Amino acid sequence: MAEDDTEHPPTDRTPPENAPPGRPGRPRRRRRWLMITAGVVAFLLVATGVLLWIAYRKLDGNIRTDSATDRLLAKLEAERPSRSAGADGAENILLIGSDDRSGANSSYGGEAGTQRSDTTILLHLAADRKHATAVSIPRDVMVTVPSCEKPDGSRSKPGTMQFNWAFELGGPACSIRTVEQLSGIRIDHYVILDFSGFKTMVDAIGGVEVCVPQAIHDKDAKLDLPAGRQVLHGEQALGYVRARESLGDGSDTQRMGRQQQFLASLIRKVQSQGVLLNPAKLWPVLDAATSSVKADGGLSSLGALYDLTQDLRGIPSRDVVFLTAPRRPYRYDSDRDEFVQPQTTQLFDALRADRPPAVRPPAVRPPGAGASPGAGSDGVTASPSAGASPTFEGRTADVDACAQH
Repeated sequence: MAEDDTEHPPTDRTPPENAPPGRPGRPRRRRRWLMITAGVVAFLLVATGVLLWIAYRKLDGNIRTDSATDRLLAKLEAERPSRSAGADGAENILLIGSDDRSGANSSYGGEAGTQRSDTTILLHLAADRKHATAVSIPRDVMVTVPSCEKPDGSRSKPGTMQFNWAFELGGPACSIRTVEQLSGIRIDHYVILDFSGFKTMVDAIGGVEVCVPQAIHDKDAKLDLPAGRQVLHGEQALGYVRARESLGDGSDTQRMGRQQQFLASLIRKVQSQGVLLNPAKLWPVLDAATSSVKADGGLSSLGALYDLTQDLRGIPSRDVVFLTAPRRPYRYDSDRDEFVQPQTTQLFDALRADRPPAVRPPAVRPPGAGASPGAGSDGVTASPSAGASPTFEGRTADVDACAQH
């Protein structure tokens, strides 16, 4: 075969000296960097997922379920208002502040192991979640308490007594059934908070601002406060909402008013500072909240509490109403209270029908002064007709207490 002397193009793939350096290797390096980046992102996603799972498990595990109360209420289902009573979609939550003196609360004196409901609030969330009503139930109001199962398994006899005795007799189940019996409202959920839990919650949000009309010096309540606007933390906040004899006229009426103002201020702070939308602020609040409360089985999970906070977050503070169930001095003992009728029934009827009650600012009366014109001794304006709803003394969460002084 003859030798082919035809010239062929060079097969050397070496780039010329003036070619841009590294061009042939660039796609390979790009693929390598994409793989590294994808690996880092995948690792971060997995790590974040693990951390979120650990955080969720921790918070969810903090919550204590009151299974004993759930069982007691289930046994007495036939005696409770039906779930269909009231507007479909509305929820009624009983908030119970316990004065339990055992464990971490033993420093507050009293007999260890005994407890009464120091504060009880019926929180009604409207079906459309556009308004909420918080009704304080006076601890000293005389009510009919049904027969309740005691901690030792025996049963108490039904009778007329102070409302807060129900909690001591039969715990949360007895308090819930008493509220249901006097109001006709089905309690869907309940939350119990003791002294230590309250302090933890207040500290978690960085304290709550209050307005003190006059300087307070109360050794028993551990309060030493100047007059004016100030932020209260743990122990001081607890003393402020619990103090009675040394503040104002010493009545439970003014104490419940302070508690309502305190809760209104707490709501304003949580909403204004975006706590629920800021993970750095939300974590300590959730950790404190889940560690501080005991709740029913339907509310004792992180998911259920999150849904509740979202419901509350969406309600404007001007549509969150605080008031006290109408009452006056008990006819047989002026140191006790009794509900005023028909106003009390009208209030509970409105809540069952999912109607927000009409409120007006509480009248400012000098100590010892009588009721304001047009109102009863309970501060409720009389209804013009039997079927009309009265206007109650109350406050909305958007009102700054300091602006009223």
